[in-house]
Amino acid sequence: MDAGITLPEPDSLPAGCGPLILADRETARPLRQQVFEHVRAAGAIPRVDLSKELGVSPASVTAAAAELIELGLIHEIDRPRRDGDVLRGRPPVALGVRPASGRVAGVKLSDRVQSAIIVDLAGGVLAEASIERPLLGQDTERLLLDATEILDAALSLAGLSRDDVAAVGFGLPGVIDSTCGHVHWSPLMRERGIDLGPALAERLRRPVCLDNDANLVTLAELWFGAGRTRSDFAVVTIEHGLGMGLVLNHRLVRGARGLGLEIGHTKVQMDGALCRCGQRGCLEAYVADYALVREATTALNWGNRGVQSPQILLESLYDHAKAGNEAARAIFNRAGRYLALGLANVVTLYDPSLILLSGERLRYDYLYAEEVLAEMLALTLDTGRVAPEVEIRAWGDQVWARGAAAMALDHATGAVLAAEATA
Repeated sequence: MDAGITLPEPDSLPAGCGPLILADRETARPLRQQVFEHVRAAGAIPRVDLSKELGVSPASVTAAAAELIELGLIHEIDRPRRDGDVLRGRPPVALGVRPASGRVAGVKLSDRVQSAIIVDLAGGVLAEASIERPLLGQDTERLLLDATEILDAALSLAGLSRDDVAAVGFGLPGVIDSTCGHVHWSPLMRERGIDLGPALAERLRRPVCLDNDANLVTLAELWFGAGRTRSDFAVVTIEHGLGMGLVLNHRLVRGARGLGLEIGHTKVQMDGALCRCGQRGCLEAYVADYALVREATTALNWGNRGVQSPQILLESLYDHAKAGNEAARAIFNRAGRYLALGLANVVTLYDPSLILLSGERLRYDYLYAEEVLAEMLALTLDTGRVAPEVEIRAWGDQVWARGAAAMALDHATGAVLAAEATA
């Protein structure tokens, strides 16, 4: 069983990114790549609708689609008739991604659960796996071992081998240069400044792409969720840390060097609380779960509880707050106010039509109570404009792995199309 997609030879990949690192290409995209991306996002779309959306002639869309069909990336599928369709003649058809043309894997590494997913080119899930094993402050070799184990577990469930996937996407928290797989800093890793992407590619002998986990959940929304119908939106993730992803004009924004949108490390208090990044006053140091546990240890005199996991302490804090404990409620309320401040800054800077609050920690409703959202609006400039929508996504770890798979799909097909364009 082969991977379907054939990636370009290493010499054709971007210089400086290692022999097997797939990176974004933010240059002008050829028409057939734009056609493929629109078909992928829509699921199924007629040629005439593609022509309107892309602002090009129907003949140009037909030519680009014919090339993609020849490459085996898309195919024609039946489309249900719509009002106004001619009832005689050939049944209406649409273009859709050809699922069997390839498979990729996505892996999410986190502080608590390691997750992996295998998908086909259309995003259909073939298998998924997860292992509850904490990863915090580990050395690089341990992280590589865990990444390999969870990937192989998902591949085994799918009846596949590593050679059967065209690419593997990895996501983890931290400051990451996705163009070359370099991890400047991550709470999961003991060392700083590690070329993790090349190390994973060497270990797996497969093409690898690596990014910040908040970008991955944003890609999952862009490909499979609310972002399919939005040109601009923001995702704020609340987990062990605080992250952000931003989509403008249907494209993920990473900044000039791929290190932007680190909302958790924007400063909200000079000489404030200590953040796990080593600096003080970061937004994350007031909102993330380790910040809440740190506050509870002092305010509720939990220093005598011995060694308990942050998750257990956090659940206990939430139970105390729900039961009416004023100190516990005050901790969540303060975190909510700081979150409102961060969200207000997002609105002021980027003016998104939609903000998605995402992550398992969103079970704690104090973080998105009506008072929090009202304070967010109160802190933004009053122009009389319609306020952005705010939606809650209390999803588990697999959505992050799905985002990693979306990244692998994006990069793998982009590499194929770029290679064909220069052939």
